[in-house]
Amino acid sequence: MSAPGSTHFLQVLLCVRDQHRPEMVLLAVLACALASGKAMSLLNQAVAASGRARRAHRRTLCLLGGLMLGFGGWSAHFITILGYDSGFVAGYSLVLTAVSLLVGIGGAQVALWFAVQSRTLAGRASAALMLSAGLAAMHYTGMAGLRVPALLQWDWHLVAASVLLPVALLLPALGIALRAKRHRHIFAATALTSLAVLVLHFTGTAALSFIPSRVLAEHRFSIPQETLAAWLCVVSLVIVAINVLIHRARQRAHSARLLGERQVSMLLKGSSDHAICMLDRSGRVAQWNAGGLSLIGYEEEEAIGCPLACFFTAEDRAGGRPERAIAEADANGIAKGEWICVRRDGSHFWAHGTIEKVCDEEGSVIGYSLITRDITRIKEAQDALAEKSGQLDTALEHMSQGLCMFDAQERLVLANRAFYRIWNIPQERCQPGTTLTQLAYAGFFSADYRPAQTLEMIRKSIARAHASDGNPSWHLDVSDELVLAISERPVPGGGWIVTFEDITRQRRSEAKIAHMAMHDALTGLPNRARFHARLDEMIAQAARAGEKVAVIAIDLDRFKEINDTFGHAAGDRLLRALAERFSATRRENEAIARLGGDEFAAALRFSRRSELNDFIARIQNCIGTPVADEGQPLGVGASLGIALFPQHSTARETLLNNADLAMYRAKATLGETVCFFETGMDESARERRQLASDLRQAAARGELSLLYQPQRSLHTGELAGYEALLRWTHPRRGLVSPAEFIPIAEETGEMIPLGEWVLRQACTEARTWPGGEKVAVNLSAIQFLQPDLVGMVRAILLETGLPARRLELEITETAIIHDKLRALHCLRGIKAMGVSVAIDDFGTGYSSLDTLQSFPFDKIKIDKSFLLKSEGSAQARAIIRAVLALGRSLEIPVLAEGIETEGQLRVLEAEGCDEGQGYYFGRPARAPSLESGQASGG
Repeated sequence: MSAPGSTHFLQVLLCVRDQHRPEMVLLAVLACALASGKAMSLLNQAVAASGRARRAHRRTLCLLGGLMLGFGGWSAHFITILGYDSGFVAGYSLVLTAVSLLVGIGGAQVALWFAVQSRTLAGRASAALMLSAGLAAMHYTGMAGLRVPALLQWDWHLVAASVLLPVALLLPALGIALRAKRHRHIFAATALTSLAVLVLHFTGTAALSFIPSRVLAEHRFSIPQETLAAWLCVVSLVIVAINVLIHRARQRAHSARLLGERQVSMLLKGSSDHAICMLDRSGRVAQWNAGGLSLIGYEEEEAIGCPLACFFTAEDRAGGRPERAIAEADANGIAKGEWICVRRDGSHFWAHGTIEKVCDEEGSVIGYSLITRDITRIKEAQDALAEKSGQLDTALEHMSQGLCMFDAQERLVLANRAFYRIWNIPQERCQPGTTLTQLAYAGFFSADYRPAQTLEMIRKSIARAHASDGNPSWHLDVSDELVLAISERPVPGGGWIVTFEDITRQRRSEAKIAHMAMHDALTGLPNRARFHARLDEMIAQAARAGEKVAVIAIDLDRFKEINDTFGHAAGDRLLRALAERFSATRRENEAIARLGGDEFAAALRFSRRSELNDFIARIQNCIGTPVADEGQPLGVGASLGIALFPQHSTARETLLNNADLAMYRAKATLGETVCFFETGMDESARERRQLASDLRQAAARGELSLLYQPQRSLHTGELAGYEALLRWTHPRRGLVSPAEFIPIAEETGEMIPLGEWVLRQACTEARTWPGGEKVAVNLSAIQFLQPDLVGMVRAILLETGLPARRLELEITETAIIHDKLRALHCLRGIKAMGVSVAIDDFGTGYSSLDTLQSFPFDKIKIDKSFLLKSEGSAQARAIIRAVLALGRSLEIPVLAEGIETEGQLRVLEAEGCDEGQGYYFGRPARAPSLESGQASGG
């Protein structure tokens, strides 16, 4: 007799060979490998994420990886079960199937998080055991939901083996994934994980045997095995694919953001001549560059969190000088000054600092920038020259800053070599004793030979120096290639000392940073913050001059199609080309900016309407002319919304909002490309937004209800069924008309959950009707966009227990023509369940005959607009007669809506109409009973 171990092994092999279809096993391997590969990649990324700020990101990666692995194992299980031959016709419990999915996902998520947190082999082994146990729990929970005419018997030796054997594969798989450096490591971990899932499944399946039994427990939520497995596996694979795409998109966006931040950080941190740091709102260091280390001595880790006051002497701190500097920056936007700065080692140096307030796009203070430079040598030179002007020639010659000294008669006393170099003046022409006027004519303080203006400017600066108690400093833009920081200090006897420092490179860096902060990185156009500032200026200028300002919101049409068809790189090139056109045509009193994506904004200060018309025409021409991109013309359109100052508002935010409202009106109106704001737009949009917000909570608050209008046979007078009509009783507005809230629901996407609620409620109530009448429910065109409309209808019928033959779904021709092939496919799936399908509002669509030819409807409903005219219009009666004749020829019953009078009823009876509905038979009322149906029939 063979050993028990070999017997069990043979049992597993026979189960794999005889009871599983190979093609389904391969499909399961593919599904599991796809999910496992992504899960192992996310696990590796979670290990790489470190630091307190990364903890939440690491948790998110583990949750997403567990979701992938749980879905993959669950999908592989049901795909193999689809090809599993149990010998019986089987079904599955929906509840236990759903629970098995949740168990698999939860177990995988907990195991991956434990693996990331563990640092030892024992910890990884525990994580592998947890993962195997979670997948096994998913497997056996799903198998427990099996509904067959047999009793399930388990071999507990194989059950235990199915939990323990995968651990031997999962342990190295987790270890490889946690330390993976290359793609092949991820592939190896994926292969081991997929193999572990298959070992678990085949061992667990081999452990199961069936004992035939005539007793089969009925389960209300049970559906056939193949249908459930096929749908759930397809949905699982789609979800895995979507999550992979989303994750890759997030990675690209994260990389782009890091690149932008790295460029700015390198620009700031690369400067070693100046200590540049960012302070938070409380005045503490938030960022620190290399200049801070070389100048003050603090490493970045030491400087972060230090208050500004730690760089001042004890006397300055006691006098509140750091706080005054922050307060001055708050009040004026910028504060400059000189102080004795304390280094990390306790030594001191003279520093010149600039503190500038930093605000966000909304104008709120988010911190301060601090630029500090060492001016110790300048101060020492100035002090020494004031006391002994002839004893520091050697030191002056080695200064990088230019320095000169004048006496009270405006004669040059001394100047160092850097002074002559900066001003490009020959030293032999400017010897001590040279007058200030002679220096001005030689090029001092000027690069374009304007001696008269230069002398006036110099004398004003001298007056400021003598009037100031401190050492006034200021900047002079000599030319595009030379910017100087000038510091002046009076000396006893009426003279003064001036120093010059070349800050051209610093100014360029500051200008580049300022440009990056106020302009769009892709197009170079002003961004939202710069546009808002420019718009404020234009409004102020227009208010003073009695002019107008037009604010234009621009949204590109068909831009998404460009991205989807030609790629995002082509879309970026298109935006840059449009930006170049805008910049080339922009005039002095105009502004244009990119707000983000394909949204632009423009503004014009004008006095005549013709100027505005010309501006609009130029914008439309820039956008409307196709852009040639690699031989392919890229063409887009645009919707423009315009609001005017002061006609529509005097506030910038209100003008922008009004322009957006007008732009949305232009997009929503067929044939409109330019729309001006109208007073009612704001109130109407606000009211619609509020109504949309209330509608989202209406069902939960019990404000929705269904009324039912009877439908009767015109041949026998018997009750044929009811049409369910949705009503909304608003707590403040009272009864809201469906004509008002249904379009809002379709625009906001609420129509899908709302339609599902109506269908479920109607089926639930119809299930209690004693007469077994049909209930008719309308389907919106938006509901046909649902990916699983047929599955939703099937699920509601199973949930409510309403027989499919008692449900009739009404659709309009408009709902079909948007995507005819897809709509007809859905209708065939619905009708295959036994649900009736009626075409509503027949005769008002675009292709009625073609629609009837494409799909065998169970009923035709004549629109009530024809019936209202039937008594007095021969043409309306002719249309009714034609529809009835068409119905008879196609053997489709016809129901007439809107019967209100005896005369209308007689017309329909004379023409042989089958059924009718309207106020004549009864108004919409609460859920009907058998007695109310009989009473109305009498």
